[in-house]
Amino acid sequence: MRDLLKECLSEESGFVELRYHHKESRSFFAERGRVESTALRKRTGVGVRVLESGTWGFASTSEISKASIQNAIQIAKKAARLSSALRKEKIPNLPKANFAIGDFIGKGIEDFRGRSVEEKLKMVLDIQNEAVKQSTKLQSVGCGYSEIYEEKAIVTTDGADSFFSLVRPEFRVSAVAKDDGKLESGSHSIGVTGGWDCLFRSQSATEISEEACKTAVDLLTSELPDGGLSTVILSPSIVGLLVHEAIGHTVEADFVLSGSVAQGKIGHRVGSDLVTLCDSGNSEFYEGAGGTIPVDDEGIIPTNTVIIKNGILTSYLHNRETAERFGVAPTGSARAWEYGDVPLIRMRNTFLLPGNSSLEEMIASTKDGYYLDGAKNGQADATGEFMFAVQKAYRIQNGKVTHLLKGVTVSGLAFDVLQNVDMVSKEFKWDLGSGHCGKGQPAKVDAGGPYVRTKVLLGGK
Repeated sequence: MRDLLKECLSEESGFVELRYHHKESRSFFAERGRVESTALRKRTGVGVRVLESGTWGFASTSEISKASIQNAIQIAKKAARLSSALRKEKIPNLPKANFAIGDFIGKGIEDFRGRSVEEKLKMVLDIQNEAVKQSTKLQSVGCGYSEIYEEKAIVTTDGADSFFSLVRPEFRVSAVAKDDGKLESGSHSIGVTGGWDCLFRSQSATEISEEACKTAVDLLTSELPDGGLSTVILSPSIVGLLVHEAIGHTVEADFVLSGSVAQGKIGHRVGSDLVTLCDSGNSEFYEGAGGTIPVDDEGIIPTNTVIIKNGILTSYLHNRETAERFGVAPTGSARAWEYGDVPLIRMRNTFLLPGNSSLEEMIASTKDGYYLDGAKNGQADATGEFMFAVQKAYRIQNGKVTHLLKGVTVSGLAFDVLQNVDMVSKEFKWDLGSGHCGKGQPAKVDAGGPYVRTKVLLGGK
């Protein structure tokens, strides 16, 4: 495929980027002892992007032939010329980059290919059937498995020349429990970049199911918390949600240019000395993070970008265009969901670096507070203001974890929360690899980190 793309570019003199993309996605969902839904989708094509007359032109084709690709190049050039007059700030050129050269074959693909559809479907059904037996209070349990297999080849006229492949499986269980007219839900999911063994490395499918069901049942006897500004210990899942939604998006350079809260703050303090925040295309600390990419969609090898170092904002996330505008190197953060999508600046794996404390020490030194675990949903905006729902919250009194609470929300300004961090654990976990991040188009990402003690506004009674 790389040879075909290079052949299509052999007579081009300006900047042209060709991105071949083949994607297969499959999913199963079981409930009430039967398969409720299945889906299989395949997409293959080539995205074409050109830089001409100071602006971008884009086109795509689903026909993998030299004639069709070259025709798409001409369409993209025409689109650039027609739109050039509408662009106030022209793109003078693109910066040099650390281009990927060669083939990058992901781990777990052989394992993924070697397991039959029947085996995967049987697992989903077996786990679902066993789950409902855990308690008579369980009203329903849903179990789902999904996977994405991708191949990409990216070739540009200025030096990118790479091919890569990867697989991303996911497993999730959701449960609803009922008692005395009250309903509560629990869920647990995991998503990785890698094979079957990577997916179930830290927990088996049965253990994931048991955790989701236990959460739903336990919440039936829980209480609402008192509201107000509170000391909290955030689990890696909540830390991941915070750094992704409330901070990560504000430092994507296109959002910075649009006026996010991070604009103009390079070199300024935005967190305590204990806070170092990174975003990496690699899976740091251990393999399998859900947003791992060996090459970004501009053909660049992704860096481990240090966004905040010891509380000081040091970098934004860049594609080639914004890197040129800011006078820095691109970070390998350009990503496109399918061949017909234009690459956007997106996070990959976003995380806080671990510290020197242990979770036990953090709990023992907390006189009055809460331990929060299990990210549910929420929202954040360009100001860094956020509100998240938490699946499980435990009261901490006099250095001991006591009772479970429900209906907990946390809110605040992200940089204020980082400023209040006073303890960071040495334990680390990726915990946001399932599902998708949305920004005009989906993206597979991951986020996580250590346990963190800080202050947030807790929603309750």
